[in-house]
Amino acid sequence: MDVVVTGIGIVSALGDRETGWKRLLSGESGIDRHQPFLAIEPLPLALIHTKPTDLITLIRQVLVDALQDANLTLPLPDCGVVIGSSRGLQANLEILASGRGEEGERGGEGECRGGAPVPALKGGDGVNSQFPIPNSQLPIPNYQFPIPNSQFVDFLPHMGAIAAAREIGATGPVLAPMAACATGVWTIARAVELIRTGLCDRVVAGSVEAPVSPLTLAGFKQMGALAPTGCYPFDRDREGFVLGEGGALLVLEPADLAKSRGAKIYGRVLGFGLTNDACYANAPDLAGSSAIAAIGQCLKRSNLAPEDIDFIHAHGTATELNDRHEALLIQKLFPLGVAVSSTKGATGHTLGASGALGAAFCLMSMKYGVLPPCTGLKQPEFELDFVRLARSRKVRNAVCLSFGFGGQNGAIVFSPYC
Repeated sequence: MDVVVTGIGIVSALGDRETGWKRLLSGESGIDRHQPFLAIEPLPLALIHTKPTDLITLIRQVLVDALQDANLTLPLPDCGVVIGSSRGLQANLEILASGRGEEGERGGEGECRGGAPVPALKGGDGVNSQFPIPNSQLPIPNYQFPIPNSQFVDFLPHMGAIAAAREIGATGPVLAPMAACATGVWTIARAVELIRTGLCDRVVAGSVEAPVSPLTLAGFKQMGALAPTGCYPFDRDREGFVLGEGGALLVLEPADLAKSRGAKIYGRVLGFGLTNDACYANAPDLAGSSAIAAIGQCLKRSNLAPEDIDFIHAHGTATELNDRHEALLIQKLFPLGVAVSSTKGATGHTLGASGALGAAFCLMSMKYGVLPPCTGLKQPEFELDFVRLARSRKVRNAVCLSFGFGGQNGAIVFSPYC
């Protein structure tokens, strides 16, 4: 069964799907210096607005974008939901644990912090639907202490996926994978399995992150992973990654269903590979055998050879270890000349959402016949065909790679649907 993508929702520091894609192709970056918390000095971040945004608001915004792009109306009872996040609602839990709200650092109900209200979805009767979580339970400031049990439950890791399911009236399976920075690829893979096994007619899948919190920043800074000036993937002078907000959700459905309703089709999912190094907690296994296995599984399930891949959306975090490890993998497995790009120099590293964003960019590259540039790359350290400027190219097959803490490896292939 061919599983195709009929809708894409995106939000990042570059903007929404249309605005962000144009800015990405022009080589712009959404990274700037910010000081979201007074106790932490200014540093480069890829924020959507001037202040950090909460996860529920972001999920809702991307969900609206994806369903409108797919030309679907509510409710969608037979739809599955697979929405992951490596951080979940950690930022909200930090506020609860601190014993105080963060007035001025978190926005009020129904809006991004520092941003405009998010439009409501529309049901089949044309009436705006409202986000079903009561306002008193939305992640906004002025929490009460001691913490009521119900308030804590609202911020469990899977509540973003649950909230999305309630919003669209979905009564099918609801999954919330967490696989570090490989989460986005995992969510799409699980969605394909749900459709192919007949559990769902369609699935909304992807990953969204709102990771900018004191604990996350302090932890990555202590590790020495945060870049002091900017994000330069695969560059000789790369410094580390820049934390970013955002994510992408895809609408996936069987090709026959998509064609029967006249939906536009971005492309199809050919295959995927998912493995784990079982080695280190915060570094890849430099031998690369598990990552090689993930890519090998992906190509085998797609009935493709390495020579059939035209574009690789690399994980490309701009850290010393990841970029070297990934570049060596690409050199070993793929022929010289395959186009390679990382978009984290434009969007920042959105952690678990990065693979979903990469998948969305692969699909848009195929649909529009143009490859996004590796923003931030000035002096490549590795002999690969990096996309330095937006490049017109007909893409037969594109692979998106994701590598996460704990040795999580993900690879997924997309191709046009003809």
